Amino acid sequence: MSIWTPSSWRQKSIMQQPTYPNMDELSDVLAELKNYPPLVFAGEARSLKSQLANVVEGNAFLLQGGDCAESFSEFHADGIRDTFKAVLQMAVVMTYAGGLPVVKVGRLGGQFAKPRSSDTETINGVTLDSYRGDIINGVDFTPEARTPDPQRMIKAYNQSAATLNLVRAFASGGMADLHKVHQWNLDFAHQSEINKKYEDLAEEISKSLKFMEACGITSKTQRTLRETDFYTSHEALLLPYEEAFTRKDSITGDWYDTSAHMLWIGDRTRQLDGAHIEYMRGIHNPIGVKAGPTMNPEDLVRLCDILNPNNEAGRLNVIVRMGADKVAEGMPKLIRAVEREGKKVLWSCDPMHGNTIKSSNNFKTRPVDAILREMKQFFQVHKAEGTFAGGVHLEMTGKNVTECIGGSFIVTEEDLSSRYHTHCDPRLNANQALELAFLIADTLKEAQK
Repeated sequence: MSIWTPSSWRQKSIMQQPTYPNMDELSDVLAELKNYPPLVFAGEARSLKSQLANVVEGNAFLLQGGDCAESFSEFHADGIRDTFKAVLQMAVVMTYAGGLPVVKVGRLGGQFAKPRSSDTETINGVTLDSYRGDIINGVDFTPEARTPDPQRMIKAYNQSAATLNLVRAFASGGMADLHKVHQWNLDFAHQSEINKKYEDLAEEISKSLKFMEACGITSKTQRTLRETDFYTSHEALLLPYEEAFTRKDSITGDWYDTSAHMLWIGDRTRQLDGAHIEYMRGIHNPIGVKAGPTMNPEDLVRLCDILNPNNEAGRLNVIVRMGADKVAEGMPKLIRAVEREGKKVLWSCDPMHGNTIKSSNNFKTRPVDAILREMKQFFQVHKAEGTFAGGVHLEMTGKNVTECIGGSFIVTEEDLSSRYHTHCDPRLNANQALELAFLIADTLKEAQK
């Protein structure tokens, strides 16, 4: 392999990047960002890698979830709080009912850039650049909004910093205390069947906590009862931004991307000789790579060689996104190739991206039953192969949105127009995500029998 530097990706072919009209302004913005403080620290990334290594060994489970794409206009403290609560609900269900600790990683604090299937979009005969996320351009269909603007990177950084500040406060300031398990409920979900199931479980947890207190184990004496570890992640798509936050750790001398604890490579940018692989091979954060139905088993092994040459447990997360009807055919050959070569990877399931459809009223949506089906098949294949199904990767929100159809708190195609707020892909609402958490918990419990 050639010598790696934070900028060596610039010598490789690159996909899914904007074309900025003013390169001098871009250079000025990147120079400014390089002087900004890091959003996360190398020691935190190492801590996450250690926890993910436990997942690889089958001793924990990864829950990675959050917005499809964060936006400037939807930036509110209540939205961050509600998504944080939704993740806590899912994690406590999986931990208590599934019997495994849950590593919590949010798709937030930097998840702004989105790959697109086409560079341009045409409406009524007018063709403009595709919307690539608020860090690049605006969602409004106007020439001004769709022109890539490097100043948006500074706004994305500032919003990420504010988001992280709030999340750290939630995780350590009392909201994550298990004694508040009933308070994690979201107002709109109270009448649903799945929420009643959660309330029953929360009552069991409260009784267990009272017993522990009688034995002298309280949130005052045990940090894990009152606080939680919560990490951030996003797709490392806009490489000039990621390079600006690539810093050398003063303790180890290793390079880390300090824009997030964990970064991942999308299914559209995982070319073996491409810029995104080149960049990711040199940073020491835990990283992920999406594996869709076109992933070749030998290419996956080669990606393991490039991205995880020391075969470290916790370094590489293979995020499988096949689609509900393609898992049984596509995933076993990937698992067998990786197992044959003795590669240590964390297998997680993205049941969202392969199940996107257009509704009859022309909304992009995802059927909850297809999401649940893909998740079930993911577990079934791993059980058949004798490997560990280690995680789930979700686009979800704590808001009362109507973007995915179905679920126990039924959202119909007619409902989609009432609260369809996403700027890009449809997300599970908290109720639908909680339903999936119970499915995962039941499966984890069954696997331990």
